[in-house]
Formats: sequence, C-alpha cells, structure tokens
Amino acid sequence: MFNMKIFIVEDDITLRSELMILLESYGYTCETSDEYKDIISVVLNACPDLLLLDINLPYLDGYYICRELRKQTDMPIVVVTSRNNDMDELMSMNLGADDFITKPYNPQILLARIANILKRIESKPAKDLIEYNGVILYPSKSLVKYNDKEAELTKNELRILSVLLHNKNKIVSRDELMDALWQSDEFVDDNTLTVNVNRLRKKLEEIGAVNFISTKRGQGYLV
Repeated sequence: MFNMKIFIVEDDITLRSELMILLESYGYTCETSDEYKDIISVVLNACPDLLLLDINLPYLDGYYICRELRKQTDMPIVVVTSRNNDMDELMSMNLGADDFITKPYNPQILLARIANILKRIESKPAKDLIEYNGVILYPSKSLVKYNDKEAELTKNELRILSVLLHNKNKIVSRDELMDALWQSDEFVDDNTLTVNVNRLRKKLEEIGAVNFISTKRGQGYLV
C-alpha cells in the first residue's frame, strides 16, 4: 500500500528539514522543491495527497499559490505560517485552504490535523472516472475507453493503470506497481508485473491509445 505523500513548500531550510523528519517518522512520504518560480507546476506534477504551504515565500506568496492551485486541483492545502492574525487565516480559507496553522506549532497537533484531513479525503466517494490525454478509466466498471472504443481490464490491469494515472507525469517504479498488485495472498513477482503491463499496453493499443505507457529503463513506467 502506498504511503500518503505530503509536499512541503517552505523556504526555511532548517524548519523544512525538521518537518520532513517529523512526517517521515510517522510514515508519510515527503517531497519539496526550491523551484519557487515554477512551484505551482512542480506541486501539480508531484500529485501529492496533501500540501503544507507557507505564506512568505520567494517570487510568489502562499496566497497566490493557494488560489492558483485551487483552480486546478482539490488536493488538501494546509497553510503553515508565522502570520497569526485573523485576517491571514480568513484570507487563506477564502482562497481554498483546508486548514491554517501558526508557527511555532505543536508537532502532535499538526500531525493530528493532517491525519484528520487525509481521513476525510479517503472517506469521500471516489470519482467514477479518471481521465488523462483522452484515455478514460472507469474503476467501478474495470473499463478503459479511448476515442469511443473501450476494453475491459482484469483486476491487475485496472490496478496498474489506476496507479499510473494517479501519478501522471511521474515515473512509477516497478516495486511500487508490485506493491499495488499485492492485494491478496496471490504471489506477485517481477515477471508477473511484466506480463500484466504488456497485456495492458496491448489493450490500450487495440483501442487506439498507442504508446500511452512509456518505459523508463531502470526506473519504471510513465503516462
């Protein structure tokens, strides 16, 4: 099962490192970046489960980042800032933030807030389709569609395509995919994964989605 991924946008290197150590010690996967000019696209490409966002940042402030991200994604956004007045909290919420936490914060309270938000997100009904570059996956029907042609998927093919689509524009390792397939007592090895990916590719090609899944040699797969 995949760990929840949290992206941290924080320009204080010491605080960011401490935050990553804290979160990773509780089982979260953390990602961050110093590319503040392009931070919006960096966050979107990372496809995190939750974003921790500071307000005072180089180039773009947290308010602008929050507003622009909310136009394109419903990922949870938690503003973590040294600003502690009501106006900042109100503005953050009005721009679409899910929570507002002031520094210095109690680490256990921060962890509890994050856990509660992720629990609410997980409990929401899943969307009935996932779409990317014309390929539409219907998880509840185990069906993939492209240009009015469709193909039925096996349980493993569905899991593989679903993981790849949820991590679009990001390389997914073979180990991660095998982890996704390990949903029962059935033995899953490297060869099993290769067979399933090849079958999935063939089905995609048959409905016209040629070269939809790319192989990154020594790294994994990418859509």
